[in-house]
Amino acid sequence: MKTKNIFRCRECGFASSKWLGRCSECGKWNSFDEELLAQKTQPVRRALTDFSTEVSELDKVSSDSFARTPTGIGEFDRILGGGVVDGSLILLGGPPGIGKSTLMLEVSAALASAENPVLYVSGEESPGQIKNRAERLGAVKSGIYVLCETNLENILETIERVSPRHVVLDSIQTVYRPDLTGAPGTVSQVRECAAEMLKLAKSRRISVFILGHVTKEGDLAGPRVLEHIVDTVLYFESEKQQIYRILRVNKNRFGPAAEIGVFEMKATGLEGVSNPSALFLRERGSTPASGSVVTVSVEGTRPILVEIQSLVTKANYGVPRRQANGIDYNRMVMLIAVLERRCGFHLEFQDVYINVAGGLKLRDTAEDLAAAVSIASASSDFVVSEHTIAVGEVGLSGELRAVSRLGDRLKEAEAMGFEEAVVPKSGLSRASLPKKIKIRPAETLSEAVGILRGNSSAAGRKE
Repeated sequence: MKTKNIFRCRECGFASSKWLGRCSECGKWNSFDEELLAQKTQPVRRALTDFSTEVSELDKVSSDSFARTPTGIGEFDRILGGGVVDGSLILLGGPPGIGKSTLMLEVSAALASAENPVLYVSGEESPGQIKNRAERLGAVKSGIYVLCETNLENILETIERVSPRHVVLDSIQTVYRPDLTGAPGTVSQVRECAAEMLKLAKSRRISVFILGHVTKEGDLAGPRVLEHIVDTVLYFESEKQQIYRILRVNKNRFGPAAEIGVFEMKATGLEGVSNPSALFLRERGSTPASGSVVTVSVEGTRPILVEIQSLVTKANYGVPRRQANGIDYNRMVMLIAVLERRCGFHLEFQDVYINVAGGLKLRDTAEDLAAAVSIASASSDFVVSEHTIAVGEVGLSGELRAVSRLGDRLKEAEAMGFEEAVVPKSGLSRASLPKKIKIRPAETLSEAVGILRGNSSAAGRKE
């Protein structure tokens, strides 16, 4: 049978007869993988009818709550919404060595029992390697079955024979369907294998965990349909060099999205951190330094105190350098422009570095005020009190805008021992404020900088 090669974009699935440097559909660079297809091969039909239903009116559909199985791992259960939902398909991604397999082995040990067996399928490790890691983690438990296999047909046959309640597939990029000619990890293989696992999860009410690789850009490898087809997407966003691992929920059909779970990597595995605010502020020095400001970020339903640090130095070259870690780079550049135009700071010949201590990546605009004051503090070399926090969004005209859940943010700060908070004046009437912490409202960024600097006037310029 004659064969031919085609090239398919791993991001959008666009097929081309020749390799392209840039996809003409989604615009991604270096996203094409080569596939070997048989010309006379019958197209593979995705059979998802095992859990199809008849058409019905929405108001007559039963809305019974989904059954959940708690794992006992507090941080993991919380980000899932209370436990693992029966029949759910969960995708876990992250850089190599971040702790994906470690976490899944701990979850397997927590879920496994004689009545609820767990099948751990690995396409990358031997049974001896899995047993060695399980002994180190204290996860050797009856009810966990190990299978080292990459052929999807053999995996499905084993599931039929063992009848597990939970399945872990490590990883989806190593599994292949023998009736497809593409190599494991290609767009067609990943898409069809994930569809088979979806069929399995929904038709038999088995919870399936799929581990996924990431690209060099940090995105989940494979077609975007992989993220759309699953019920929950979990992603480790920390670096493996850090002791603390941050697991973020990017999608959750059975619970709140944008939640984060904080874990600490120890010799015995990943251990959940119940108080992230204390964790992220633990390394703060007893003597405060310029450029350090504490703010409160809301991640999902949880307010977390974090420290924003800045360093401003004279540029040694013609073009000043701006570098952001944990904060959106474009947001940082905008705040620098507002400080220059609205507050009179001269940063055009200064290198500016900003960092969120602890490795957390902030996505909320409520941290604008703390980031801007941090840069101003580092530039003018004044110290913000260690008992003060700053929360607020900064507009282009220098005004401070109200933020969501201000009351919850201030209550968390009060519980952590902070005594004063600089917040936007707008929105105070709508918030339920705590009584012990002193509120210092401000209308503009210039006024807020002046308050935190120790006077009510606009911030002075550094000569």
